[in-house]
Amino acid sequence: MSSTQKASIPNDDPSRSSLVKLMMFTAIIVLLCLAMPRIPQPQSYHLFADGRTLLGIANFGDVMSNLPFAVIGLWGLIFLLRTRSNIKSSPFIDEREIWPYSFAFGGLFLTAFGSSFYHLAPDNARLVWDRLPMAVTFMSMVAAIITERINVRLGLTALPILLFVGLVSVLDWYWSEIKGAGDLRFYIGVQTYSAMVILLALFLPRRYTRGSDFGLVLGFYALAKVLELFDRQVFGAFQVVSGHTLKHIAAATAGYCILRMLQKRKPVGGYQSHLGWQSAAD
Repeated sequence: MSSTQKASIPNDDPSRSSLVKLMMFTAIIVLLCLAMPRIPQPQSYHLFADGRTLLGIANFGDVMSNLPFAVIGLWGLIFLLRTRSNIKSSPFIDEREIWPYSFAFGGLFLTAFGSSFYHLAPDNARLVWDRLPMAVTFMSMVAAIITERINVRLGLTALPILLFVGLVSVLDWYWSEIKGAGDLRFYIGVQTYSAMVILLALFLPRRYTRGSDFGLVLGFYALAKVLELFDRQVFGAFQVVSGHTLKHIAAATAGYCILRMLQKRKPVGGYQSHLGWQSAAD
């Protein structure tokens, strides 16, 4: 039996209680979204506080603050590629677990370009290209948590389904805008669901150390949403940087927390890594 096959044994025994919690949680989010009234995309959303042009780049702050997404996304992809070529230093018990994170970092990398394209001339049509890669990152993280905290096969099976749901949520919103009846509920549900699954991960059985790093990810994501909400207030305070510009940096930092977690974590006691049986504490 290969080391990869041996490593997959512990996680191929599904945690039924964790799966039940996830299913109940999913049902609650779906029901809440269905119960909510239609949520249109306000056109005022595209009117960001910092509209300054610098070096010939319109909305310079909101455009250039997307650079960290590209850096973290590319850094994460390179790290995962090196992991595949050096299995002994892998942060994964089962090397198949690399796939959800590959899509997550790929989504981060593409977000840099989609968001920059949008912020050069903000409107609904360009916003689609901002939201599509973000949806990929959101749903890839859900798949990663299912893979790590519940079952490898289940997470990998769910990955393409979750990606499809995330992409459709963006297209559904845009199609509703074209029809004149804009509705953000589906897309908001996808964002909320991914954030809440990360929160749920803190309470599910762990196979790796650094599990509490998911709390940092969620914290920076929450900070990003607050900064987005107070875009004008932040910019008005000092006229230096806007809340939305800082939102990009906070969201990219959440991505860095994921990368740092992978770089530093080890299997906890009772699970087998490619290096053998290990026991470690957070």
